[in-house]
Amino acid sequence: MHITLDDPASAPQPLSPYYSQVARVEHADGSALLYLSGQIAEGATLAEQSRGVFETIAALLNAHGATLADVINIRTYLTDISRLEEYGAVRREFLTGTPPTSMTFEVPRLFRPEAQIEIEVVAAVPAGG
Repeated sequence: MHITLDDPASAPQPLSPYYSQVARVEHADGSALLYLSGQIAEGATLAEQSRGVFETIAALLNAHGATLADVINIRTYLTDISRLEEYGAVRREFLTGTPPTSMTFEVPRLFRPEAQIEIEVVAAVPAGG
């Protein structure tokens, strides 16, 4: 097993120098697990922020040979759980196949006051990806 921490140049850069955006855990058979740090995005509405987050996640996965179809686990942090359906509509635009395992939490606030949502994912990349 080999672990690489990465901030791919082809994806939006982290908001702080104190974390890596992707941990790639490579297995002997060439497959890998990608652990993505929680992502937030700019936008006035929850839908805009959600789209921005999924676009960033897609770019981070793409930099490691994966797509949103490779996501096996998603954790979502919302500052207002009553808006779950609004987020869910955007999520269904991006995660169109078999849904990954999932957890959704309501939190009082995120590390940026304007952030309404933060999402982290785990993706499984087959050998050769």
